[in-house]
Amino acid sequence: MNENRPIVGITMGDPVGIGPELICQALNHPEIYDVARPLVIGDVQVLEKAKLITGSPALIAAVNAPGAASYKPGCIDVLNSSGIDPDSLKWGNPTEITGRAMEQYILTAIDMALNDDIAAMVTCPINKTALKLGGSSYHGHTELIADRCGTSRYAMMMTGDRLRVVLVTIHIPFKDITRQLTAEGIIATIAVTHASLKERFGIENPKIGVAGLNPHAGEAGMFGDEETQIIQPAIDFSIKQGMDVSGPYPPDTVFYNAMNGAVDAVVCMYHDQGLIPFKMIHFSDGVNTTLGLPIIRTSVDHGTAYDIAGKGIADPGSLIQAIRLAAVQAICRMEKNNKRA
Repeated sequence: MNENRPIVGITMGDPVGIGPELICQALNHPEIYDVARPLVIGDVQVLEKAKLITGSPALIAAVNAPGAASYKPGCIDVLNSSGIDPDSLKWGNPTEITGRAMEQYILTAIDMALNDDIAAMVTCPINKTALKLGGSSYHGHTELIADRCGTSRYAMMMTGDRLRVVLVTIHIPFKDITRQLTAEGIIATIAVTHASLKERFGIENPKIGVAGLNPHAGEAGMFGDEETQIIQPAIDFSIKQGMDVSGPYPPDTVFYNAMNGAVDAVVCMYHDQGLIPFKMIHFSDGVNTTLGLPIIRTSVDHGTAYDIAGKGIADPGSLIQAIRLAAVQAICRMEKNNKRA
């Protein structure tokens, strides 16, 4: 097999969530090995338990370093990063032990990516409450990864084959959106989106559409002035920096136009503005990728699904796409670096 395939580290996520069984299911797809060399960072014994649930025929192989893995279909290579007693686990019931373990998987993968031991990392789902049980001070993946990487300017992109959306504000109460929405924040989000589309998606001249905040994008101030006072100045500044940016567009039409190729990504003002249309289209195959980091990180677009964990019925579609996207970004970055050299 092609040894130029990037090594993609896959963190197992919450040991009592659906992450372990998603891995067993996803890595049964041999086409993944055509584009990537997947290396799981997790727990061998937990994966053995998940293997029985899913009926996976794959061998679970413990390795002590990326160079020791086989990266061949039919064998799931695992860098064993915890020693959880599988008999002590109850699916859907996190503990202090499982919380500590899932944070350790993430930290290990980040450090490996920063050291170029892996070309990208893919994260299976974690639970914020479980993270706290393990003693973590972080609210989730993104904050932990950004802090470990020393990055303060980053953005969340949801991507599928028909739509990409990037969020200016993310997990804040709706009533706080207008207070936290600034021209500087929009400018930074546009800039990181533009750079990432070029560097990681191979789009030489990306087109970015910007959604308005209010109905009809404010209708010339009739329904709000955020478009004229905040969003339009940010767009104008970005255009002066040489970026192909347009808007602000009415939120009820911009996603339809983006789906039909008018722009390569839509910059959205708040969480649900972007994620409702995105999940309507890409509920099973959407991927979350964090822009602005020095490393490549993608993630499944769903949670730990405690209610179905251990039943072997979780859909691995998002994880399969997350692995593929991580590999695509790694290859694009490698090709860009080779051209510069």
